Amino acid sequence: MALFIYFDYKAVQKRVKWVGAGKKDAIWTKTHERNARRVLNLMIELEGLWVKMGQYLSTRADVLPEPYINVLKQLQDSLPPRPLEEVRGTIEKELGKPMNDLFANFVLDPLATASIAQVHRATLVDGREVVVKIQHDGIKDIILEDLKNAKSLVEWIAWAEPQYNFNPMIDEWCKEAPKELDFNHEAENTKAVSSNLSQKTNCESGAVSSAVDVLIPEVIQSTDKVLILQYMDGIRLNDNDSLEAYGVDKQRLVEEITRAYAHQIYVDGFFNGDPHPGNFLVSKEPPHKPILLDFGLTKRISQSMRQALAKMFLSCAEGDHVALLSAFAEMGLKLRVDMPEQAMEIATVFFRQSTTANEAKENIKTLNDQRERNVKALQEKMKMNKKEVQRFNPVDAFPGDAIIFMRVLNLLRGLSASLNVRIVYLDIMRPFAESTLLGSMTRGPTANSQWIYDSPVNSEVESKLRNLLLELGSNKILGIQVCAYKYGKVIIDTAAGTLGKYDPRPVQPDSLFPVFSVTKGITAGMVHWLVDKGKLKYEETVANIWPKFGTNKKELIKVHHLLNHTSGLHNALGDVMKSDPLLVCDWEEMLHQITKCTPETEPGSEQMYHYLSFGWLCGGIIEHASGKKLQEVLEEAIVHPLHIEGELYIGIPPGVESRLAALTVDMEELEKLSGFRAGPDVPQELLSNVAQMATGLPVLFNTLNIRRAILPAANGHCSARALARYYAALGAGGAIPPPHSGGGSEPPLGSHVHTPKFPTMPSKKKKKKGGSKNDVGVADKDGYTQLRTSDGSDEGSTASAVVAGNGSGSGSSMFVDGGAKMLDAFMGVGDFSGMIHPNGKFGLGFRRYGYGAGAGEKVATTTFGHSGMGGSTGFCDVEHGLAMAVTVNKMSLGGVTRRVVRLVCEELGVPVPDEFSVAGDKGPDMVLNLAPPE
Repeated sequence: MALFIYFDYKAVQKRVKWVGAGKKDAIWTKTHERNARRVLNLMIELEGLWVKMGQYLSTRADVLPEPYINVLKQLQDSLPPRPLEEVRGTIEKELGKPMNDLFANFVLDPLATASIAQVHRATLVDGREVVVKIQHDGIKDIILEDLKNAKSLVEWIAWAEPQYNFNPMIDEWCKEAPKELDFNHEAENTKAVSSNLSQKTNCESGAVSSAVDVLIPEVIQSTDKVLILQYMDGIRLNDNDSLEAYGVDKQRLVEEITRAYAHQIYVDGFFNGDPHPGNFLVSKEPPHKPILLDFGLTKRISQSMRQALAKMFLSCAEGDHVALLSAFAEMGLKLRVDMPEQAMEIATVFFRQSTTANEAKENIKTLNDQRERNVKALQEKMKMNKKEVQRFNPVDAFPGDAIIFMRVLNLLRGLSASLNVRIVYLDIMRPFAESTLLGSMTRGPTANSQWIYDSPVNSEVESKLRNLLLELGSNKILGIQVCAYKYGKVIIDTAAGTLGKYDPRPVQPDSLFPVFSVTKGITAGMVHWLVDKGKLKYEETVANIWPKFGTNKKELIKVHHLLNHTSGLHNALGDVMKSDPLLVCDWEEMLHQITKCTPETEPGSEQMYHYLSFGWLCGGIIEHASGKKLQEVLEEAIVHPLHIEGELYIGIPPGVESRLAALTVDMEELEKLSGFRAGPDVPQELLSNVAQMATGLPVLFNTLNIRRAILPAANGHCSARALARYYAALGAGGAIPPPHSGGGSEPPLGSHVHTPKFPTMPSKKKKKKGGSKNDVGVADKDGYTQLRTSDGSDEGSTASAVVAGNGSGSGSSMFVDGGAKMLDAFMGVGDFSGMIHPNGKFGLGFRRYGYGAGAGEKVATTTFGHSGMGGSTGFCDVEHGLAMAVTVNKMSLGGVTRRVVRLVCEELGVPVPDEFSVAGDKGPDMVLNLAPPE
């Protein structure tokens, strides 16, 4: 039949080329009607699964031509009925009594006949009005045989056309469809959904505060093949005349059905997977509530899947690529290719506003155009020809739960199209999705035992720290990590809270936090590493290393001017964030722009915080001095020697999204900024609109474009344990501490692949065999370098670590010279004292901390580090052997961080650095941490 219909369409396609435009539509309409009847008659003859398929297609008014909808919708409730003798035999066998003993009246003509059963109206002997659902005799064998045949057909299609691989869908259907054949199962489902939808649902915002306004029949009795339900008088959704006559508001009707499904999916995790029009009625009495029927195919999903689906929905609503890819990972959807923008487009299609049937043709054209764009982008990304891209399936694994979920969304879309109404799914479903995520986050630390991640306690001070975090609670903390080393030994390794406002997963030791200006301390470390390797000198001019830099009065700027924030380029390119924030993602363009800038003050004359330009200035000399990409130097100088693979990045690689913490802002804290005035060393441009900038930064830095960009002043992503280990090494003059113990926290530090890969790509043409001369380093467009062997395969970054050496982390140093000389350079003392601004807050790349306001000489000899806007920090106290890091994702004025650092220092008997003391002098790098004393 499929071949017959195919050739019919091909013949018509050729014939209409020779007729006028006026006749074409009429010819196509007749062709559609003719073939729709063929499909209908065959489906009725075959029964079983094929009727189900026809029911599904009949709801897709947004996809199929109108003649198909008009013909196939007959399958929704009007199949030929089974003989009364068969019906009687099934009832009496299942219920164990003669019909006359069961019913005072039994209407012989069925209300409806569907693929699995038919429904009759009846009156029980006690007078109750009911409907009786009787399973067709022998239908079970037919359905199971149809599933087997459909599976064979789908496997053949997947073999012939790999881009049309529907195996995951048919596998899920094979698993779920047999459940419809047990009416006891349906009875329990009906009771459960009815109970769930009658419950009041509350969330923190109060967005979902009342029960869904729908009706569900009461279950009277059930057996394996017979189900008796309360009778509800209603109008069928395909009875447009009656809907009009009763004055039913179709818009409100479909919105309420959508709300009911949003509640079932996101709140209950238990939903009807078959919402075709035949499974709904509309009550005849105002306000004409929807009546939900037939809960045979009802799906239960886990709490984690509910959260992942809710996160996917909200990421589409907000255009958050990071959250979308994280949601994919959480639900088990694996992609073979990194194309986040196209993934967002495809995912958003499921939640797009529905169109009326009249507009469906234009809608389909738009979707087809979008699909063609995505295929072209895939072809360019994978460097495939047209034939290869047609056979390439970008999805490696698709979870069955998500298949049923998407099928439900498509059926709902078809329902609204068939009733000619528009539904804005993002508006209707959003409160329910939010309640799923917020509901598990509002219990707070006292009610949620997992609020502090379950890892061993390393010390008494860590126990007290955890008590402090519980005291501060979820009001001040969203997510936090704290790690501390004392003389090379881990004494604190604590994680608490959740990964984001819409991400209730717990923060773990290996979670990655955006740390803003903390990144400057990491970038400075790479400059010092290159000096130690003899690649550059502190006192040489930048133009000597980077010739194009030596223009517009920058000829005299030296490397130490950049590190000490005295180059006069403190405002360079600061206006870029205002005019075109995404331009900062273009690394090469930003380096080019830096070469054209002019200093505002004479080099060395004034220390003004280089809040954004620091990264491009230092990044430029790192790349020009080393001849390597910045990420390559980062890995060679810091990541591999310290064995912190996968937990410290400047710009994240594809594949780590599921471990990212999402930023938000503590608005109560930000209100304290009104009327704030900073010291003379903070550029006024930075402060002019700091509150607005602070509220906008989370939105900007939650985008994938920014997170993947190279911004060495502000775009570090790390765990506290990786950052603390870095400062533990710096505080020891580069000596690498023993392997991170962390009380057995899992997964172990350094166990992640630094540059994750997607599942196996289709094999390319085999390369000629060769020796080691074919082994090359290949850098992708994001700057991440992988080792490529002679056979063309990519080795993981563990191999890179072995090549780089120092993988064990014990008994070695980051620096050749090491010791006191490097510490003097970090702090700008001794031989390096002439390279820093007198009484300035910075050494060479690091903030110098004193102990209390005006702490004199101590400021230059003991403690250094770097904090970031919003509260994250990393530092070390050389004299007392303390290295510490705090990462947070709720940006504030730093009150939480100061409380944490003060407690740890006081418990250890270590002086509190002024950056974190109650009344001490705060550094210019923590503009948002200049809060009044607590």
